[in-house]
Amino acid sequence: MFSDNTLTPKEAIRLCALGAVAQEPMRYAALANAIRHFVSRVLGPSLDVMGASVEMLKYEGLIKAVDGVGLEDDAEFTITDRGREELRNLLTARIRIGATELNKLVFALKFRFLHLLNKDEQRFQADLLVEACDNELVRLDDLRRFHAGDAGYLTDWLDHDIGQLEVRQVWLQSFRDGL
Repeated sequence: MFSDNTLTPKEAIRLCALGAVAQEPMRYAALANAIRHFVSRVLGPSLDVMGASVEMLKYEGLIKAVDGVGLEDDAEFTITDRGREELRNLLTARIRIGATELNKLVFALKFRFLHLLNKDEQRFQADLLVEACDNELVRLDDLRRFHAGDAGYLTDWLDHDIGQLEVRQVWLQSFRDGL
């Protein structure tokens, strides 16, 4: 993790893999494809993020072959107790300040696997998501005020982004309150 207890790109991929296997045992090829599909649909194609390996999860004891078979495409994997602990650590990590592509992936992963946490942990994570949105709104509002008198279209663009964030903020608050 980064020093602020937020996920690195590699850890986001680990979260994706462990969450998928925690939901149901998966064959090696299906797991690799599921990770690739989810990440590339959220971020777009990204070779730097796709570097995490299913083999490494097995080596670290986070997943295991159900039938004791190795890494063949037809081997089915399940999460271990150690893997569940790692999944929980990754899923409860903080969210980095700023609207980055990595944050977009982390948000999507939290929503995809939030149900794997207990209710108190779910509510705490929802609070973090609301807080991240609030911080982003403050940042963009400040930028908008600073450039209010500038020529050009920056303030129009910022108004659009701020509007989207305000809608997201209301949705996140409603989601949190429903947990």
